[in-house]
Amino acid sequence: APIGIPADFEDHIKLMFDLQVLAWQADVTRVATMLMAKELSGATYSKSGVRDAFHTLSHHSNQKENMDRFAVLNRYHITILTYLLDKLKNTPDGDGNLLDHSIVLYGSAMGDGNQHNHDPLPVVLVGGASGKLKGGRHLRNAPKTTMSNLLLAVLDKLDIHQEKFGDSTGMMSI
Repeated sequence: APIGIPADFEDHIKLMFDLQVLAWQADVTRVATMLMAKELSGATYSKSGVRDAFHTLSHHSNQKENMDRFAVLNRYHITILTYLLDKLKNTPDGDGNLLDHSIVLYGSAMGDGNQHNHDPLPVVLVGGASGKLKGGRHLRNAPKTTMSNLLLAVLDKLDIHQEKFGDSTGMMSI
């Protein structure tokens, strides 16, 4: 058993994902949140192959070489997310697996860190929500659509029907 927080970022995140999957599998909880990395952090991710800090590269000054390295860092974070998704897919649950019966929301608070722009937000929604969420789609919303519209729709898929959530202006069609 590990003692303390693993020094390696990837080992730490995978351990946290393992604990989340175990908690869902044992029905200890049905909701979990996790901050993979602080956007203002000066952290570097050596296994990504990029030596620059994430936050520094998010201010890429529209220089192609900086934007390319920032894209590599973002792809690296997505590969770590696939660890969780694969684990959920490979964990039996009722008539399917945990991924079939879950909703995983992954994203960022910044659409363009270079401009501190919050629109559009890069968001991925994965899982079947017990047959209530159709996959394999790329949805685009009107500019300035609030994230709360998506969160309201997620609540609806979970049979938590609300008229409003935060600053929502309507329910997003997901």
